[in-house]
Amino acid sequence: MNRLVGERLSIINAKAQTTRHRIMGLVNDDEYQIVYSDTPGVLDPAYKLQEGMMKFVKTALQDADILLLVTDVNEREMAHPETMEKIAAMEVPTFVLVNKIDLASDQSAVEKKLDEWAAQLPRASIVPISALHNFNVDTLLERIVAQLPESPPFFPKDELTDKPMRFFVSEIVREKILTHYKQEIPYSCEVVVEAYEDSPRITRIRAEIHVARESQKHIVVGAQGRMIKRVGMDARKDIEAFLGKKVFLDLYVRVDKNWRDDERKLKRFGYMD
Repeated sequence: MNRLVGERLSIINAKAQTTRHRIMGLVNDDEYQIVYSDTPGVLDPAYKLQEGMMKFVKTALQDADILLLVTDVNEREMAHPETMEKIAAMEVPTFVLVNKIDLASDQSAVEKKLDEWAAQLPRASIVPISALHNFNVDTLLERIVAQLPESPPFFPKDELTDKPMRFFVSEIVREKILTHYKQEIPYSCEVVVEAYEDSPRITRIRAEIHVARESQKHIVVGAQGRMIKRVGMDARKDIEAFLGKKVFLDLYVRVDKNWRDDERKLKRFGYMD
């Protein structure tokens, strides 16, 4: 979605299940408006948090005029058969985007992968792409535009997304947590922006990192606070690039036991209505 929208709206990380919310990215032209909807990856929920994430996926499938199923050249099949069945039964135009073809060993491997997906979803258009290298993305955009239904725009033509700035600040911090910590830590953290003060010269931000256990807090903070300082420095640089101005970022870590199964807290964090 970042490549199609032209802005870095969604987290980029090698770890699985990095996207937690439904993030809309808007592309506006004189002749069209595209509302891209990036969703969490499909899974069988183990926490109420993940139940909320899967509701985002369900709603997006119900709303979609066009479906983009993103896979990559190394993935053999969709990990969630039930969702695959729903997609196969949908009557909206569907594109299977086989990403990362730059990693394929040769052209025959790419063609084999395209044939495998064509066999699984015969009604879909199978499109090889490399988002990293912008390969075939412009052609994909043309094909998407050709399939758009006629309608007035859903959003003002000068908007880029439906999310507020605080959301993207919290996502940038969470991306750095995904980068710097291993195993369960990134999946046990939630970032909440508690204060956001904007002035012409500097934006001052206070954010809390919620963890599920005391032991996780010690890991996130690190010896003599070195780990949390590294996360803060990396996040601040990206937030400054995103906002185009100087940023003061203050990070705190808070133990919030079992937040992933607490409906009240999940409502506050935006995962449940």
